Amino acid sequence: MGEALQAGAGGLTSTLNPAHNDTGRVAFCGPYVISAITGWTISKVEDEIRRYREIPEHRKPVVRGTYADEVEGALAAFGYRMTLKRSYMHLPRKQRPTVWSWMQQPRNAWAHYILAIHKGKEGHWILIRGAKMCDTYTEGRWTFVCDGPHRGARIMEVFEVRRSLEP
Repeated sequence: MGEALQAGAGGLTSTLNPAHNDTGRVAFCGPYVISAITGWTISKVEDEIRRYREIPEHRKPVVRGTYADEVEGALAAFGYRMTLKRSYMHLPRKQRPTVWSWMQQPRNAWAHYILAIHKGKEGHWILIRGAKMCDTYTEGRWTFVCDGPHRGARIMEVFEVRRSLEP
């Protein structure tokens, strides 16, 4: 069990948690989406990702890029489970659905969805719940997807995140 769970409960509420960047520097998309789901600060989230990566505690490198297993491992430390719902990696990039077209499909309005999208030549994580999204581009604030910067971005994978029922 991660140190985060031993330190007490995060900001788990029925409302949307804004991501809180307490690092004093730029934070990246993986920690932002985890912070918005859990209510924990980005520094605590980055500590969990470094713990998952087995980086010694005295070293604190900036968490830049994250893989799906690292995001899943950090979420598990905070009491959440992340499951792959859909992968579009088998399709050519131009044939993958856009964020906006995915929003038109039926889904659980109460679940958090982490979408791996194309942003230029890089991958990027965004978080969607209901009709709102959160990521680094919104600086951790929730905004409507229709007003957000990623409507036309192509989706690589879709993950659903829920509270884990396991202790």
